[in-house]
Amino acid sequence: MSTPSTKTAGAAAPPRRRPGLFRTAWRFGRTKVGVVLTALVVLVAVVGPFVAPYTPTEFVAKPFETGVDGALFGGDNRGRDVLTRFLWGGWTLLVLAGAAAGIGVAAGTVVGIVAGYQGGWLDNALMRVNDVLLAFPQLIAALLVMSIIGPKVWLIVAVIAVSHLPRVARVIREATRKVIEQDYVKASEAIGLPRWRIMAVEILPNVTSPLLVELGLRLTYSIGVVAVLGFLGMGLQPPTADWGLMINENRQGMVVQPWAVALPVTAIAVLTIGANLITDGLSRAAIGIDRGVEK
Repeated sequence: MSTPSTKTAGAAAPPRRRPGLFRTAWRFGRTKVGVVLTALVVLVAVVGPFVAPYTPTEFVAKPFETGVDGALFGGDNRGRDVLTRFLWGGWTLLVLAGAAAGIGVAAGTVVGIVAGYQGGWLDNALMRVNDVLLAFPQLIAALLVMSIIGPKVWLIVAVIAVSHLPRVARVIREATRKVIEQDYVKASEAIGLPRWRIMAVEILPNVTSPLLVELGLRLTYSIGVVAVLGFLGMGLQPPTADWGLMINENRQGMVVQPWAVALPVTAIAVLTIGANLITDGLSRAAIGIDRGVEK
């Protein structure tokens, strides 16, 4: 008869659970730096309107004047407080970029899962439409639509979201095709679960890793496109406070008043870098690059 100690010694050790995607990504230093940078800009954008010293349209100085009492960074091209315009201009960028990325990723996920799981003629039809959409560069397509219809808030979100859809759909389709070969999907089919339920309950949770990576990438692209549209005059219109619009309005006075351009450019750059670092950490965690990472 085996002794208790012998049984304990001979028993197989329980399998070690693999850390979740976020926990693995957090082990990377780049992810932590990205979170800090992104959180800093988001904090400025969210809290800014509540602590701004003036209203965004209030005149406090002469155009491009610096060294004004009560205006830390001077006046902009019309004499409005640069700091106030900067503090008010961030939330519009975040809302538009976040909405465009969220809608585009959600729609692309649905198309990708349906195409990958259904297969056949539906898969071919959806992917051919995707190919057509991919033929149009994102920024050029946005500028074309804006020039025809005019700059509208809902249109900015819609155009950017549609440009994200085919890119997300292709990635999720490939992930879905790998998942449907697993036994749990085949078992669900064998017991007669509806297809929509299989896609929602069995497939969607198992493509979250590439889905989160795509969300980070699309958010980064959305920030850039929204900012560029504002700079080109195809985004939010004056007198709205917007970082992209601030750069466009004040670029001619950079020599005498650099702050009106430097503040929004720096904020957009920091936000983009932070989002890229977070996305890179998620992608490394998703594909299992965690060797040498500090535990």
